[in-house]
Amino acid sequence: MAKEVSDSTSMVRLNIGGKKFCTTLDTLTHREPDSMLAAMFSGRHTVSRDTEKGYVFVDRDGKFFRHILNWLRDGAIPTLTGSKYLELLREAEYYQLLGLIEKINAVVIKTKEENEVDAELTRTDIIKCIQSEKVRFRGINLSGLDLSKLDLSYVDFSYACLKGVFFSRAYLQCAKFRDVDAEGSIFHNATLRECEFTGANLRGALLAGANLQSANLQGNFHLYITLISYAFHCLINACLIDCSFCGADLRSAHLQTADLTNANLEGANLEGANLKGAKLNNANLKGANLQRAYLRHVNLRDTQLEGARLDGANLLGAIR
Repeated sequence: MAKEVSDSTSMVRLNIGGKKFCTTLDTLTHREPDSMLAAMFSGRHTVSRDTEKGYVFVDRDGKFFRHILNWLRDGAIPTLTGSKYLELLREAEYYQLLGLIEKINAVVIKTKEENEVDAELTRTDIIKCIQSEKVRFRGINLSGLDLSKLDLSYVDFSYACLKGVFFSRAYLQCAKFRDVDAEGSIFHNATLRECEFTGANLRGALLAGANLQSANLQGNFHLYITLISYAFHCLINACLIDCSFCGADLRSAHLQTADLTNANLEGANLEGANLKGAKLNNANLKGANLQRAYLRHVNLRDTQLEGARLDGANLLGAIR
């Protein structure tokens, strides 16, 4: 393993899940300087290479990586179907390409607006409904709707189909999502304080930047945490104060700078999770799996770690 050279024109060979790509350091670091790829090749880290041909291996599906490179080269996003955009979104979340994520969300929202006829109600119908005192959309098909930026506090969505719904920046405090099917829904920067998600299917949902303070995420949590590559695992900057994640599978989750004050993570699987800058004041991590977790410079002084597995964890500079 060797340090990357600083010459921005240097060629970089990448092996993404078996697919080979060639690009330059400038492409990987210029457009998205805060991305994982930029960090990998910034010169601050070492990367392992195939000794024969010099390829850097990344264990991801290479199907969409050409679109990632095209974005990094010239800011272009491809024309895809809705489901393919969600797949590309998951890859963009993994590589932490915030500019690309914003562009994809804008395109998908526009597409959803054009296809709102598939849902039982329209955005206009929803706005009229929420003017009443008590709103219930139990069991209703709302898939694909753009409900971003609406005040949906206390709304009961239990048993509804919410596939691909856009809740970005929506105010959803105390809303009920019991047993909903919200696969691929977007909760980016939404307020989800005190929400009920018991038994919900949120596989592939995007919750980056969401405020989940005191939310109940127990129950059939495994339904949406089974595949660690899904976008739900990007909870960067999320407010998770007082959340309950008992026994949750959060392997390789991106929890950088997340506020987990008083959160209950007893028995949770956080193997390989990135907790850089996370706040864990009074958090319950008893019996949690923190093997190979990134905990550098994290303050663990008031964290409950009885029985937690920390072998292989990066604890350099951590306060204990």
